[in-house]
Amino acid sequence: MTTVALPTARPRAAAPSLAWLRERGMGASILVSAISTAFGVVLITMTGYIGAMLQAVPDYGTSDTLAAIVMILGMLLLGVAVYVGAIVTANTFATIVAGRTRRIALLRLIGASARAQRQEVAGQGLVVGLIGAFAGLAVGTAGAYALVAVADRLTGTTAEYAVARPELLLPAIAVALTTWTAAWAGSRRVLAVTPLQALGGTVELSADEVSGRRGRHAAAIVLGVLGLALLAGGVAIGMITPLGVVVAFFGGLFSFTALTMSAAAVMPPLLRLTARLFGRSVPARMAAQNALRYPERSSRMAIGVVMGVALVTMFAVATESVKAMAAVSAGGQLDAAFAQMMDSFSAVMMTLVAVSAVIAAVGLVNLLTIGVVQRRRELGMLRALGLSAAQVRRMVLLEAVHLTVTALVFGLVLGIGYGWIAAQSVLGSVPMPPAWLSPTFVPPAVPLVPVLVVVVATAVLTLVAAVVPTRLATRVAPVEALVE
Repeated sequence: MTTVALPTARPRAAAPSLAWLRERGMGASILVSAISTAFGVVLITMTGYIGAMLQAVPDYGTSDTLAAIVMILGMLLLGVAVYVGAIVTANTFATIVAGRTRRIALLRLIGASARAQRQEVAGQGLVVGLIGAFAGLAVGTAGAYALVAVADRLTGTTAEYAVARPELLLPAIAVALTTWTAAWAGSRRVLAVTPLQALGGTVELSADEVSGRRGRHAAAIVLGVLGLALLAGGVAIGMITPLGVVVAFFGGLFSFTALTMSAAAVMPPLLRLTARLFGRSVPARMAAQNALRYPERSSRMAIGVVMGVALVTMFAVATESVKAMAAVSAGGQLDAAFAQMMDSFSAVMMTLVAVSAVIAAVGLVNLLTIGVVQRRRELGMLRALGLSAAQVRRMVLLEAVHLTVTALVFGLVLGIGYGWIAAQSVLGSVPMPPAWLSPTFVPPAVPLVPVLVVVVATAVLTLVAAVVPTRLATRVAPVEALVE
């Protein structure tokens, strides 16, 4: 009997090793990794293609400056995409770890070390990153072939560009490694879980606990000051060489990282201002208090929207500011050929940049859903105290609206600033047609249509993101939720 049972026991024991992939949030993390990789593959392909196309145009192909600028922008946007994916993944794993608090505490109670459990979470992040990266590489390569074929027909260009290139592996490698790193960063809360918390459920830091993290706030201040200095330096260097955009890029990276690190302290004052727009009804007041009670959870949800809105707005403002610079060089009348080229370039690149907003949107939907699932006991208590199912659904919806409206306005402000700095730092020293003069400082130009599209898209995202959480909020009976 023993010899017969052993062969069947081994596969049964190995099966649960990947069972965690079915946990809520893992599928969305794989999707984020896949989108990030596919984005990188398409971005590398299209920037290379645009560079080859520019070199084939007689008016602009005599100089390699524009092609180099396009390639630099492509690499920087790839870095932005990987950065967005890393932030979303880190926030997702931080939320997942908060929901696993009770299980982690039980394992600590029976002797498991916090470091071993953190390594387990990081290993899960590596697996998620690898699965998503390889899927994204396949989809992105196929999409790149299709886009190049369509672009050849639409533009009628004579430029030849080979899609299959070794550098297409770079996004997959970068995404897998950053997902692994993001999972490690997001799992830092494992080290703080104590065995006594085995009696509780999800544990999020309160506002008092967040305000007490002085070391984190000090690091954010240092990064923020460094980022602002680099942004100013990028604009100054951009008056001499287009490489100023590289300095400005790192300034934007450092400054936004500082914002992300201090989001739990920055977002609550903004959320309080927004809360006044939603009235004084019971669901509205509870939604506002939920957003403020656990600022870390709220900031994780809001920062993804801020990133998406800021990215799209940044590129729209940068493109419009470039047109303004060209108009100044032309004496007020923009060159038709240059305007057409910029519109084509803007259409392609805006589509690519929008993918970063999709990554952030996936993160928002994922975090809202995980948050509601982890708050089932809390929502069940509200139902038991007398709130109707409709009131609970309205509270969850208003909480999502509260977060996204705040993030939308904040993201628009950041996007306008970043967009103007990007345009000024990359083109401040580049002679613009037709007079071929190097422009000086030009005020940021804000295009109305793209901004309205961002506002409408964010409103639709809020409604879509809240559909699943609002249904989950009232699916379980109050008594069942309370005993979980």
